[in-house]
Amino acid sequence: MTTPTAPEIAPAPAELSYRRTVDRRLVHRAAVSEVFVTDIQPLAAKRVRAAVQLPLSHAYYSDHLQRPAAYDALLLLESGRQAAIAGSHTHIGLSEHTTMIVDAFRIDLRGPKELLIGAEPGRLLIDTEYIGRPTRRGRYRKGTVAQRYSVDGTEVGEHEMDVLFLTRHENEVLRHAQRGTPAPLTSDFGDQGPAGDDDRAPAPALVGRGNPLNVVLSHVEDTPGAVAAVVAPRFDNRALFDHVYDHLPAMTLVEAARQLALLATGGPRSAYVVGFEARFARFAELDAAVRAEAPRGRVRDGRGVTPVRFLQAGAEIARVSVTVADGGGL
Repeated sequence: MTTPTAPEIAPAPAELSYRRTVDRRLVHRAAVSEVFVTDIQPLAAKRVRAAVQLPLSHAYYSDHLQRPAAYDALLLLESGRQAAIAGSHTHIGLSEHTTMIVDAFRIDLRGPKELLIGAEPGRLLIDTEYIGRPTRRGRYRKGTVAQRYSVDGTEVGEHEMDVLFLTRHENEVLRHAQRGTPAPLTSDFGDQGPAGDDDRAPAPALVGRGNPLNVVLSHVEDTPGAVAAVVAPRFDNRALFDHVYDHLPAMTLVEAARQLALLATGGPRSAYVVGFEARFARFAELDAAVRAEAPRGRVRDGRGVTPVRFLQAGAEIARVSVTVADGGGL
């Protein structure tokens, strides 16, 4: 799908507020603490602007070893997802029960310097444009979301998503067509997830983390030319599993790609993730192991890109390329 670039950011509407978050149902979150959008207003027929307060501290998004500390690329990705969903409900006309399935996305951030955390929570503005054509009955089934980000008045990056809009029934039909059997739920497993109390997870510092709860890899295979691992998140990580799922959500696979890329480049303390490009071919099922593979690489001339493949039952289900930047000059 060809994706036009979103228009330049106009002056912020005076009504945008950072005083409180929006209704959690507008961003498909169960916990109010996982809502980051504070306001959203229309700019044009298919354009909205959202205000997002970036937290100074968060058990998942702030758990990184790089110093000086910068806002997590996945925090900006999640903020963009929330802004897109909220805008689709409040200004595009999609019903509250519509599911947004991501086929592909790309997020490019300027670099860690523009995302350094200051003394006050960051004020993020996200301009969102919805690109697509409705059916004859006026319903949107697929399209593209194009976004521009600015933090405290400085433009910091862009994000694009190709998405499908499905009703709950359509989503259930799709899941059954792919599996042939009902899918298990995360609630069917213990807090540790399908891997159980796995003692084969890497030390958190090896993947740039401090808290073992945020490690999503296990059974790491490290060779001179490549690294591989099993994707094994804990289901009691409420940032990744805010509600019950019948698959591993895309954000979990992206986090696994990030951790594998840091292993592949050997820079868990010095490399900042500043971009992702992902494509998802199938759902990552809960009842079969998901394997992630990446070639070894290095950061050259300040940047490096690591391609990560995800396989389940021998078939590729997703690809995520991770861009890292050297923070040595900060």
